[in-house]
Amino acid sequence: MQETKRVKNPRKQRKLHFNAPAHIRHKLMSAPLSSELASSKGARTLPVRKGDTVRIQRGDNKGFEGKVSRVDPKHYRIYLEGLTREKVDGTNIFISVHPSKVQIRNLNLDDKRRKEILERKKEIEKPEKEEKIKAKPIKKVEKPKVKVEERKETLPIEKKVEAEIAKEITPAEKVAEKAAENKVEILQTEQKKTPKKPAAKKSVSEKSVAKKEEITTGKEHVEKAARPKRVAKKTDASKKVPATETTKKKAAVKPRAKRKISEEGGQ
Repeated sequence: MQETKRVKNPRKQRKLHFNAPAHIRHKLMSAPLSSELASSKGARTLPVRKGDTVRIQRGDNKGFEGKVSRVDPKHYRIYLEGLTREKVDGTNIFISVHPSKVQIRNLNLDDKRRKEILERKKEIEKPEKEEKIKAKPIKKVEKPKVKVEERKETLPIEKKVEAEIAKEITPAEKVAEKAAENKVEILQTEQKKTPKKPAAKKSVSEKSVAKKEEITTGKEHVEKAARPKRVAKKTDASKKVPATETTKKKAAVKPRAKRKISEEGGQ
């Protein structure tokens, strides 16, 4: 079966080429037509057949012209009448040529199917030529240049009125406008030139004193707000607790003296 996908691997390409079926081999045996035949028949290429007159375009036998005597689709070769060479033993043999190295000069139209093929190709190529003729570039038409006076006449009414008002301004008014503009410019330049007096910088000692005052006043304010006032409790001499025996004993008992720890670690 014929494969529709394109094959990029050269090994597979050679396999398809040499194992191709007959209907594909027939197409691979095609050759280009001469310019006269191509214009008259409406085809560029056709498969080579027995009886076609052919001219060799490349190789050692370039320029040789003759009829096709045999077509060998098995080996993709054709044989021409008169194109032979002599062997060592004296016998003559035909030289084989590949159809791609050949140009068809005259067609053998004995076969009806071949005529049908040419007619079908003509019908396909006719609409393509008509489309090419229609697709020709159209010449650009240059527009006539309009004069300046004509353009002025075509201006809108509002622009015309503004132009007339501008013409009516007297020269004295223009001078006054220029003087006012100059005064404004002079004032602006003077303002730019007058430098601003920098603010008096405080010395380091003044800054430190002001910071300390702020800190102290802040602390006092916080302390006053946070801490409530303490009220001194009054004690009456009449309400003194009388001394008892237990209190007297506690006062008489002396605290024990702490034992000294020896240097060796014993108590």
